[in-house]
Amino acid sequence: MLSQNDTPIYDALCRLRETGLVHFDVPGHKGGRGNKPLKEFLGGECLKNDVNSMKPLDNLCHPVSVIHDSEELAAQAFGAHSAFFMVNGTTAAVQAMILSACKAGDKIIMPRNVHRSAINALVLCGAVPVYINPGVNQRLGIPLGMAVKDVEEAVKAHPDAKAILVNNPTYYGICSNLPYLAKLAHDHGMLLLADEAHGTHFYFGENMPAAAIHAGADMAAVSMHKTGGSLTQSSFLLCGSGVSAGHVRQIINLTQTTSGSYLLMCSLDLARRNLSLNGKEMCRKTVEFAAYAREEINGMGGYYAFGDEIVNGDTVYAFDPTKLSVHTRDIGLAGIEVYDLMREEYDIQLEFGDIGNFLAIITAGDRALEIERLISALSEIKRLHSRDKAGMLAQEYISPDVVTTPQAAFYSGKTALPIGESAGHVCGEFVMCYPPGIPILAPGERITEEILTYIAYAKEKGCVLTGAEDMAIEHINVVAE
Repeated sequence: MLSQNDTPIYDALCRLRETGLVHFDVPGHKGGRGNKPLKEFLGGECLKNDVNSMKPLDNLCHPVSVIHDSEELAAQAFGAHSAFFMVNGTTAAVQAMILSACKAGDKIIMPRNVHRSAINALVLCGAVPVYINPGVNQRLGIPLGMAVKDVEEAVKAHPDAKAILVNNPTYYGICSNLPYLAKLAHDHGMLLLADEAHGTHFYFGENMPAAAIHAGADMAAVSMHKTGGSLTQSSFLLCGSGVSAGHVRQIINLTQTTSGSYLLMCSLDLARRNLSLNGKEMCRKTVEFAAYAREEINGMGGYYAFGDEIVNGDTVYAFDPTKLSVHTRDIGLAGIEVYDLMREEYDIQLEFGDIGNFLAIITAGDRALEIERLISALSEIKRLHSRDKAGMLAQEYISPDVVTTPQAAFYSGKTALPIGESAGHVCGEFVMCYPPGIPILAPGERITEEILTYIAYAKEKGCVLTGAEDMAIEHINVVAE
């Protein structure tokens, strides 16, 4: 009988290395002997474990032994009915959720401040979004969660929708009323899907916002590499008892690689065990670090490191206490400007900066000295770089004018226009700041002067804009009329 102490994939890799197996299979670097610079960079032990599927190691597309056992342990650890190893990132997990729930023409209710992966899934399957504008905090200028009333109205207006998608939490740490939304969805024959890219720790910490599966969600995309300790690009897709695991695996196999990385899968195996055994203490330490930093930053004035005081029981139903989200506009700097100063002058890499805020990811892997260094750098930036905030944009979120579906617009005939001449046209591609990867424009949405002003301002402040065919974002593809 397996327990959370066990690591089937890791153990299988260790056994394989002890056999002295001679490899006439891929990968071609042959344990690093065929690429010495790579071996010197990553280390020989790492490359010896970069192997291909074989009977002793199971197969990610059709797991029957060690991968199957590891997925079972993950499901138990998270309290899910089933769990799937994802090695194409949480993007693939989000897309698998939507493709499992919807086909062409099906409606899905979702907030507009979703990650690009969710709207990409609509392009792929042809589902029709019913967007809900999130609440907005006027002081911070950030999008919040979905108001219960707005979701109720969308469900009433679109009773044929197949699912509701919710962020749990948003990049800024904000959660919607997940338990109520799960009941609402199920009462109307819909699935509840959760993008939990930033919520792995909800399953293991104490006094955390509700974890999606525990709150009744049918599926949740959990980005283990962000706050769970696995390697970048590794994630879990969790499913409840009302979802066919066999069907979900078929959907996953439409897009996920047939050459699953054992380095990524092993990291998921080890990270799951670590969270199961040590997750409470890890989360406690993270919350302490974040609370201390929040108090010190707020004490210096100018900045606003917001926390659970913004909870209002609806659009901010709960707040993730591990998040260190900081508002910067009151010192006359955009979040992206603080982000750039931190990296260029203080050798501190933040998670992201936008036009009014930045996010620092705090985990148990941080050290007290590094938290102090972050606080000290912010104090110095305020002293050296503060200026008048007159003329700064105040809002991160612009309500979309949806004209057609993302799939119809993306695959339509398109014309490239100078971006300054595109107002009034229907966008045929994406434009977003990355990170966080929430589209400013998505295919099928009307381009407005407000949006063009925002894009120009974001470029001026130094945001990295992505998604368009023209990587300089000087031209934009619009739906041909």
